Amino acid sequence: GSSLLTGPEGLMAKERENLKRLKCLRRYRQRYGVEALLHRQLRERRVLATDGAAQQAHTTRSSQRCLAFVDDVRCSNPSLPLTQHCLTHICQDTNQTLFKPCQGSEEVPCNKPVPVSLSEEPCCPLHLRLPPQMYVPEQVLAVPQELGAAPTELYLSAAELQPTESLPLEFSD
Repeated sequence: GSSLLTGPEGLMAKERENLKRLKCLRRYRQRYGVEALLHRQLRERRVLATDGAAQQAHTTRSSQRCLAFVDDVRCSNPSLPLTQHCLTHICQDTNQTLFKPCQGSEEVPCNKPVPVSLSEEPCCPLHLRLPPQMYVPEQVLAVPQELGAAPTELYLSAAELQPTESLPLEFSD
């Protein structure tokens, strides 16, 4: 737009008026001063609320770290959303009902937290008991060894395979 004003031949009055209108339309919805500052701050707050930046702020605050202590040292893992413990220590929270510790086996006890499912005794993948096998493979039938000893009169010779009558062209292949 501004290059049109500086042309060597200049502009006619009507063209100058149209150019002036165009510049006014470009500035029509622009914000200035305090309004522009407030709009920019609102936009930044919205970006923080919707993007992953809000999630990063959630995990970096000390209040969002796990509250469990291991050997008098506070756990440094981030807590699960809406809880005060991490995934490793979630079973220490007495109010939660989504996780139970794995029972393990008699030889190897296990206390890993496992999500509660429809089963009565949830287990980690290491201690999961598989159901009995439903598919039983069929037994292979015994094949006679003398397949090569078939009578030769069952097979036709090349001369017997030749057609004896003439066929139309579409069947001759």
